[in-house]
Amino acid sequence: MIGLVFLLAAGAAAAEPADICAEPITQADMNECAARDYAEADEALNAQWSRTAEVMRERDRQLDRTYDDRPGYFDTLLAAQRAWLTYRDEHCASEGYLFRGGSMEPLIVSTCKTSLTQERTSQLADLMSAE
Repeated sequence: MIGLVFLLAAGAAAAEPADICAEPITQADMNECAARDYAEADEALNAQWSRTAEVMRERDRQLDRTYDDRPGYFDTLLAAQRAWLTYRDEHCASEGYLFRGGSMEPLIVSTCKTSLTQERTSQLADLMSAE
């Protein structure tokens, strides 16, 4: 009886799906893994955005407006971020169009977005820490 319990437990463990991203085999697996990577990069970007935006708002609070009527730190950052998001999405769509309609298109788009998003996250961190 105990042997049967061990066999059933071992079978249940073997039936659990392995992480496909450890060794993706199919194009669908690769697409899913690239999408996961992008989601992680986007989450890190959003967290960094919150930190950087708060620093820029603080800089605005300390800004002497006596002789400066230009947009503040946060407004400039927000405009840049909106433009960057448009750039990232359109640029990566154009890279994906090299494989337009094919099964690799989502992989190319997600990989591009991951790369650019990681770069932007670093840029935001650098901007926040600049004196």
